[in-house]
Amino acid sequence: MHSDDVVWDTLGNRQFCSYKITTKTQNFCRNEYNLTGLCNRSSCPLANSQYATIREEKGRCYLYMKTIERAAFPRRLWERVLLSKNYEKALEEIDENLIYWPRFIRHKCKQRFTKITQYLIRIRKLTLKRQRKLVPLRRKIERREKRREEKALIAAQLDNAIEKELLERLKQDTYGDIYNFPIHAFDKALQQQDAESESESDAEKEEDDDEDTDNREFVEADDSDLSDFEDMDKLETSSEEEQEKEEEVEKKASHSKSKGKTPLKGPARRKRPYIEIEYEEETEPTTKTKAA
Repeated sequence: MHSDDVVWDTLGNRQFCSYKITTKTQNFCRNEYNLTGLCNRSSCPLANSQYATIREEKGRCYLYMKTIERAAFPRRLWERVLLSKNYEKALEEIDENLIYWPRFIRHKCKQRFTKITQYLIRIRKLTLKRQRKLVPLRRKIERREKRREEKALIAAQLDNAIEKELLERLKQDTYGDIYNFPIHAFDKALQQQDAESESESDAEKEEDDDEDTDNREFVEADDSDLSDFEDMDKLETSSEEEQEKEEEVEKKASHSKSKGKTPLKGPARRKRPYIEIEYEEETEPTTKTKAA
């Protein structure tokens, strides 16, 4: 027959218990089913045949209960009840399941449940907040990479200086017709020369366009052109005088016709102005050669 007092006398006071931690002031218990975490008679899960506790698994709280009827079946020793996420409903569920249990166990289960809900709330708040991630610094690797970068820069500077020297010597024809240089250097030089020639040609085209746009000159007129303009002015003045005379004659005729006869039907024909055109011929004077 299972006796709780015998178990407590053997484990708690006299013999060794693997869950017990002794300190100078108090003894603690490391058993996962312990209700308070203290090593004493009322809170020991091994020395109490009727026992209850609260445990947290993956963010949910469960009520564990042990009775003397299931002591012979270790597989079904603990009964587990899932508690509600609502705090008040969970407390009511604890009271309903532990209605006939000792008051000490019921009070300690509620107290443990409140502590678990508090630290679950803190965990959720911390996960939602922005947190700093601590990254370890590997100083040896950083030093090694810095040394490699410095060496690569020095090597690149040397390669550029050697390439420039070789290209200058090649332009000066110091080696003659024998060349044993890498091909990519020649390709770069050719590309640079092509780019320079293209830029020079573009600049020359722009200069030519500027010169074409600014080429404006004023030329003096010849004597023949002036004489032609004078003749045209004379013709215009003579034509204007003739038009005035014709208009006066037409007015007089219309005045005389209006007195006696009716005017003729149809549009009146106008006479064309009389234009005189003069032609000038220039003849070169013939010079007589004297007979010697």
